[in-house]
Amino acid sequence: MSSTKTAIRDNYNSLQLMSYLREEIGDAGFSGADVEARPTGTTITVHVTRPGLVIGRKGEGIRRLTDDIATKFGYKEPRISVKENTKPELSPTVMCNRVASHIKRGTAFRRAVMWTMRQVMAGGAKGVQITASGKLRGDRSAFEKRTIGVLPRAGAFADAVVEEDIVHVETPMGLIGIRIRIAKEEEYRARESFEMRAPRAKRQRVRIERAEERPVDPKEARSAGSEGAEKAGAGKAGAEAGKAGGPEPGKADSAAADAVEETDEGVLAGDAARPAEGSA
Repeated sequence: MSSTKTAIRDNYNSLQLMSYLREEIGDAGFSGADVEARPTGTTITVHVTRPGLVIGRKGEGIRRLTDDIATKFGYKEPRISVKENTKPELSPTVMCNRVASHIKRGTAFRRAVMWTMRQVMAGGAKGVQITASGKLRGDRSAFEKRTIGVLPRAGAFADAVVEEDIVHVETPMGLIGIRIRIAKEEEYRARESFEMRAPRAKRQRVRIERAEERPVDPKEARSAGSEGAEKAGAGKAGAEAGKAGGPEPGKADSAAADAVEETDEGVLAGDAARPAEGSA
């Protein structure tokens, strides 16, 4: 069997197991289960608010539950451990089961919803949202949503902070669906502090100063243009005059070289004549 088919089979078995545990031990305050496969067998950790109801008298309840799980889901040598949930008000699964039990006993859904929201906020939640849809008041389906506190709606922040669960309740009027979303205070603060510690790029503000614009006088513009033209004409005339009056560069260099040679010859001749005069 390929890895993809194995993953699909395991996920399907997990969903079936969760629905089975919700029905079997829902009265004990079932809030979730962790399945861990080991070489020696499969360990299933069940989170409930009242562990005594799951264990039963002399362990009869947990033995019966173990046999049923091994038979129905095919787990090899399953071992069930029960863990108590100390904060049931912050578990969407527990609160969904409580709302469902209230509605089944004939309590108005609005009263059950408001009571549940107060319990969740009193338990230390950052925010809660309860959505009820279905045959709420009559033959036609209706939809109501109530929110208290701060509740992120989407994004990675919401995925890390918010937990939700859905339950369906059968009533004489029809089927009612309840969805509860709870934002936990501890996870909200941890996530918020983590984002605040993350470095952010600093933005540098650049201030642009604009020079004041003043109207230009037409007379000044004309005088400046005429002065520039005169200077340009004078520069061109001087350059032409210099070219016309002065010798060419090559000829000037040769004339200077001849003069230097003549001077050197005269100096040498004079030096040679002085000793002769002295001896005479």
